[in-house]
Amino acid sequence: MKSFILTLSVWLFAYTFSPVKAQELASPNGKVVLSFSLTKEGTPSYKISYKNKSVIKESTLGFLLKKGESLNAHFKVVDSKRTTFKETWRPVWGEESDILNHYNELCVFLEQTTTHRKMNLRFRVYNDGVGFRYEFPEQKELTYFVIAEELSQFAMAGDHTAWWIPGDYDTQEYDYTQSKLSQIRSLMPQAVIKNVCQTPFSPTGVQTSLMLKSQDGLYINLHEAALVNYPCMHLNLDEQHLIFQSHLTPDAKGDKGHLYTPCHTPWRTIMVSDDAREILASRLILNLNDPCVLSDTSWIKPVKYIGVWWEMITGKSSWAYTNDFPTIDLDKVNYTKARPNGTHAANNEKVRRYIDFAAQHGFDQVLVEGWNIGWEDWFDNSKDYVFDFVTPYPDFDLKGLNAYAHSKGVKLMMHHETSASLRNYERHMEKAYQLMNDYGYNSVKSGYVGSIIPRGEYHYGQWAVNHYLYAIKEAAKHKIMVNAHEAIRPTGLCRTYPNLIGNESARGTEYEALETIKPFHTTILPFTRLQGGPMDYTPGIFETDISKVNPQNPHKLSSTLAKQLGLYVTMYSPLQMAADLPENYEKFLDAFEFIKKVPVDWQKSLYLEAEPGQYITIARKDKHSNNWFVGNTSNENGHTSVISLDFLDKGHVYEATIYADAPEADFQNNAKAYTITKKKVNAKTKLTLKAARGGGYAIMINY
Repeated sequence: MKSFILTLSVWLFAYTFSPVKAQELASPNGKVVLSFSLTKEGTPSYKISYKNKSVIKESTLGFLLKKGESLNAHFKVVDSKRTTFKETWRPVWGEESDILNHYNELCVFLEQTTTHRKMNLRFRVYNDGVGFRYEFPEQKELTYFVIAEELSQFAMAGDHTAWWIPGDYDTQEYDYTQSKLSQIRSLMPQAVIKNVCQTPFSPTGVQTSLMLKSQDGLYINLHEAALVNYPCMHLNLDEQHLIFQSHLTPDAKGDKGHLYTPCHTPWRTIMVSDDAREILASRLILNLNDPCVLSDTSWIKPVKYIGVWWEMITGKSSWAYTNDFPTIDLDKVNYTKARPNGTHAANNEKVRRYIDFAAQHGFDQVLVEGWNIGWEDWFDNSKDYVFDFVTPYPDFDLKGLNAYAHSKGVKLMMHHETSASLRNYERHMEKAYQLMNDYGYNSVKSGYVGSIIPRGEYHYGQWAVNHYLYAIKEAAKHKIMVNAHEAIRPTGLCRTYPNLIGNESARGTEYEALETIKPFHTTILPFTRLQGGPMDYTPGIFETDISKVNPQNPHKLSSTLAKQLGLYVTMYSPLQMAADLPENYEKFLDAFEFIKKVPVDWQKSLYLEAEPGQYITIARKDKHSNNWFVGNTSNENGHTSVISLDFLDKGHVYEATIYADAPEADFQNNAKAYTITKKKVNAKTKLTLKAARGGGYAIMINY
């Protein structure tokens, strides 16, 4: 009898945890194939192929929990369900008027045999990649739980070339490094350059969106979509086996996520193609987000703006009003007794000058930074009550300047720098948004420079992620658009909340005035940072020698003037800034004409040529006319393009204005040398254009 019981128990164990026959699911066009199975330990696993080439080798899935048995083994498949979905939806703003959302879906219903806890895995397979997420249905066996780590693996099929930035809990503002995966550890020390607030976590940790290229020509992108109530995911590389594993941002106690059922994680995304242009054209991240939840979006309008900003970034001017106060208590400070420092930029005279310039040249809004009290001791002092977001300095007439702007057909753009004191921002948020309503502001640039308060939390932890979304939701109640700087990198939430009209979350133009940026930077960002949503990159710097603005600042841009124009097309955003000083634009009004005319909302986008780290050329059709615009950005080697205009209406003659690098242009030695030529073109026209070292070009094609 004992022998029979022992034999039966061994048989049941083998039956429960024997490998489950793989379930396969192909994309609608059959090129991408997902395979799901359980290992002999009952661990969920998957793999992905593209045109029969391995993209993700067998990779396991699951979780370590802080308490109780982890969710990484002893599972059985209870059921599975397959569906197909196809729709075309219309974004409020975007790179095209219509977006196709077409996928095949497999949902696998799992139960852990040892605990009877239930966990589902949902896979969506698109023509351009795969998204998957974990789902936890409501159940008595699993209610509240704390994640110690997510164990999602991404096993690479080779030692791919990667364009990466260091894994960090607090910033994405790094220059990119191009290397083999096996070289990440050796290059990490020089990749971790100094930042205002940074917390790198591993010598082999990198951030998403991660762009890769295999030796056999596959372009692969790893990222996440719909990041809500969950910490940001990084990737940590097992060098020996070339396997990335998810690494979640911890909270102040070291926990990786507090959840309760029913709930689900963000989507983990894998894009793949043998054509780099298809990675740029992918809308997988947006499609994995929920549809827009706002019933009225008529107030959400793309914005082209200028601002009192660049002169502070270059060091010419200051945000602070006075140098008299080493510390500030907002409840006690009396600015009427302070001596103005003479460098405060947000003053009435200067702001009126910017308003006049905006009105003269057709810009929608004027950003003004440093208008509100408290800037004297704001910078990374771990100060809780740092700003109130409503009280102006003595030389900023809030009511009068808004009235002046409106009389000129221009709006002012609000600026809320929180100094990373999230609790303080939430404390003042309702009053600050109401002030914006009272004075006719409809958009805000928020900032999160410094170390997060509550102390111990990180920019990319669950607590901060929830704060950023809270700010967006509260802004929507007041019909306010949000442009968040130093917040979490976007994961497509702008589909669900289209008042999230812009983000920074990467190394932008401001770093050109602080230190050197590699010329290839802007040939990588569209493959990485922009996969999750638009970036407020702040292009349009015409005076590339910063010492001409501030003699004490020796830096130069890693860009030609013509490339600065091309960025308005290649660096997509519905929120575009002409970031230079008005007086610098007045020296180059013929080139400035392109910035004035280029739209910020598009009907169609075509990716003419692309290679990460080398060059990108994009053509876009204006949403409200038949005009087309073309932009190119190139690396330190330059690039020669031969592009066909076969996307133009056949039988119609257009006029093209071409803004190009002059033959002698060079980002280091002759950055402001450009040419402007006009010619008649049609659908049969082919153009040969040469971008200089660190250069680019822009074309305006009028119907």
